[in-house]
Amino acid sequence: MSVLEGSSILVTGGTGSFGKAFIKYALEKLNPSRLVIFSRDELKQYEVRQLFKDDPRLRWFIGDIRDERRLARALHKVDYVVHAAALKQVDTAEYNPFEFVKTNVMGSQNVIEASIDAGVKKVVALSTDKASSPINLYGATKLTADKLFISGNHYAAAYDTRFAVVRYGNVMGSRGSVIPFFKRLGEEGKPLPITDVRCTRFFITLEQAVEMVVDTFEFMQGGELLVPRIPSIKVTDLAHAVVPGAELVDVGLRPGEKLHEEMISPEEGRRTVLLDGGNYYVIQPDLASWGYSAPARSTPVPEGFRVQSDSNDLWYTREEIAEILEGGM
Repeated sequence: MSVLEGSSILVTGGTGSFGKAFIKYALEKLNPSRLVIFSRDELKQYEVRQLFKDDPRLRWFIGDIRDERRLARALHKVDYVVHAAALKQVDTAEYNPFEFVKTNVMGSQNVIEASIDAGVKKVVALSTDKASSPINLYGATKLTADKLFISGNHYAAAYDTRFAVVRYGNVMGSRGSVIPFFKRLGEEGKPLPITDVRCTRFFITLEQAVEMVVDTFEFMQGGELLVPRIPSIKVTDLAHAVVPGAELVDVGLRPGEKLHEEMISPEEGRRTVLLDGGNYYVIQPDLASWGYSAPARSTPVPEGFRVQSDSNDLWYTREEIAEILEGGM
């Protein structure tokens, strides 16, 4: 039985791709007493309400994580929080940095403080591979948010609230994914733009992302940064899996974009263990005043360990990518 079963759960950014997948999973498998969807866009809330046929377990809060008072109201009698709200577009962040800081950094601080004040038991925040050794503004804001959530356990040490972070790569089929863009161009018979034919990326399905968050709630003490052991892909393989035989055009990297992504840097590798079962790495906190201890069923990784998309030991083939896409991701 999951700790989430029969509980009250709030999801920030709950009308996004992850949020909808989490709602579906929770209603079908966790049977929460109350599932609160906290997001800014009333149209998206209306659409998601229709999608889930106004399930009586769902509650809907229009609000922005920049507004701590609104968060405080929404968090009343909430047991667990999934923090998915963020601004995410790399190139948009380079042009609108102040807005990304307000949402991704200051909004995260609001979630932390409001959760402590409301007596929330556990909070899991969603991160990104862009937060590891960031070179763009988006990644820098997410790295800052990661550190806020991990350090939030210091602020909560005298309380019951605990915070953890999950970090994963690109999500197949998520809003903003390149896959629908490639499909549309393929249907129009146009070539597919590739930022660099050498690019590699980490990819995870929405179902895997949701299960990872649920798993984190099960074993977290607070202070963990969880990273899944998932395959890499070549961007050219992804393009040809979406549109077989398509012409590819190398258009160059966008501002702030990496050639290869990273999940765990060498510096983080010194604090990393692999959990038994081999599905997840845990980057442990540098300093833990709240009584953190290393996971009992885990193995330290080798010296100099890092996880980067071009040197990963797991890879999706073009055929496997196509199979995942055909399965509805």
